[in-house]
Amino acid sequence: MKPVNYAVNLILTSTLLCALTVSADAGRAQPEENKSLSAAEEKSMRITMEIDGQTINATLGSGSAAKDFYALLPLTLTLTDYAATEKVSDLPDSLSIQGEPSGTSAKAGDLTYYAPWGNLAIFYKDFHHASGLVKLGTMESGVDLLKKKKGAFDVTFRPYE
Repeated sequence: MKPVNYAVNLILTSTLLCALTVSADAGRAQPEENKSLSAAEEKSMRITMEIDGQTINATLGSGSAAKDFYALLPLTLTLTDYAATEKVSDLPDSLSIQGEPSGTSAKAGDLTYYAPWGNLAIFYKDFHHASGLVKLGTMESGVDLLKKKKGAFDVTFRPYE
């Protein structure tokens, strides 16, 4: 083999190997971003509710409204009874409902956002489907405490630690 041909073959072979390496890296699966919550993020969507010195744990969902609510914490709200079914309070800011269902039904222990009025609603009785009602999360306990509370009372919501 002539020295010139050898040098050309060496350059072509090196170029081909580099191209194959770059091509293989491009075809390699890249890590997916924001497909699901990590364990740390899931833990961070847990909250506590303090009522009269009692702590109730709750878990928020992964929707846009739940994330917006979590971003407001810590937050103290004054809850009042509504329709002998839920405790409600106005929120300091509206929550995003982008990507949320247009409505839902509620079960006792559900934390919800009623978008038409911009308020938080925590149900202590089951409730039929309501347009504009968005589920934020679920209380782990404490439904009876809510049911027994009369008049206006304060609740402090905090990230779970």
